[in-house]
Amino acid sequence: MEDSKDILVVYYSRTGTTRRVAEALAAELDAELEEVIDTTPRAGALGYIKAGKDALFKKLTGIEEPEKDPADYGLVLVGTPVWASSITPAIRTYLQQNGSGVEQPIFFLTTHGSGIDSTFRQMEELCGREPLATLSLLAREVKKDEYEAKVQAFAEHVRHEVLGQPPGEPA
Repeated sequence: MEDSKDILVVYYSRTGTTRRVAEALAAELDAELEEVIDTTPRAGALGYIKAGKDALFKKLTGIEEPEKDPADYGLVLVGTPVWASSITPAIRTYLQQNGSGVEQPIFFLTTHGSGIDSTFRQMEELCGREPLATLSLLAREVKKDEYEAKVQAFAEHVRHEVLGQPPGEPA
């Protein structure tokens, strides 16, 4: 993959935690960014409870039409927070609608500490492909700005191990 603009970072974030990671990854990899917008209101305490229930029962949700087609990109990073040891309804819906177009997936998530393996498994099932790499970060690391080094190391891994770029070559 010669052109790094062949990379798309897709994410959903209710509180902004996963957004920060997605933006950092996009900056590190010189990638395009696509936010998945959930059309179901999820703000406040009631939104939080409904969000967890919908994730637990693996429900789909309405999402705004994506601007970018993942099939147009050689590498697609998909990110989600972990809700009830599951992917969010917005990312579940996005992957159900677009997962088959993700030829080379990479997954990332933010979590309070649990549900990492089950969330990655669900993402893999919806894409129908094993991810080339995965990154999980604790929400508290992101909130305390203690995640940048992990994002940089992961981006280096993607550049060198996944994309095959020699060390020291810019993204």
